[in-house]
Amino acid sequence: MEDTRYIFAEGLKELLKKQPLDKVSVTDLVKVSGKTRQTFYRYFEDKYALVNWYFKVLADQSFLQIGEQETLKEGLTKKFEFILEDQLFFEAAFLSKDYNNVEHYDYECIYHFYEGIIKKKCGQIPDDIRFLLKMYCHGSITMTVDWATHGMKRSPEELAQYLIDALPVKLEYYLSDLK
Repeated sequence: MEDTRYIFAEGLKELLKKQPLDKVSVTDLVKVSGKTRQTFYRYFEDKYALVNWYFKVLADQSFLQIGEQETLKEGLTKKFEFILEDQLFFEAAFLSKDYNNVEHYDYECIYHFYEGIIKKKCGQIPDDIRFLLKMYCHGSITMTVDWATHGMKRSPEELAQYLIDALPVKLEYYLSDLK
């Protein structure tokens, strides 16, 4: 099952060398992957769900480990290293403006991740903290997209540190255990 998903991801990577994600069709994807359309739809709702699944693999190996096995910087650095390793794939994914795009998925992942940490610490999240969290997550994703779509000039470590430095003071209190 997992192997089939990776086959589709590899097929998509090949197609992205020639065209933007929004122009890739499921027909093209199944053809290059050597699988059937039925098989594709058994695993994914659409090509954006495939991109989001692949991003979830990244999340599971990087920032979702923050606070358990890794510091905030280590987890963020891993995330950006993973994106850098598949630069073409993620550049194309972050350029997509579809409603189901990876930018939105990334935001949802990090927002809910941080929200869970804050809830563990204080239970109910105060309105001002929720506002700051949303603002920080949106800014973090915007900078990730900018980095991924403009040549990834900063190192993963440097970008991770910038995002940590950008944490609002009030959020730092709730996320300080992650540092």
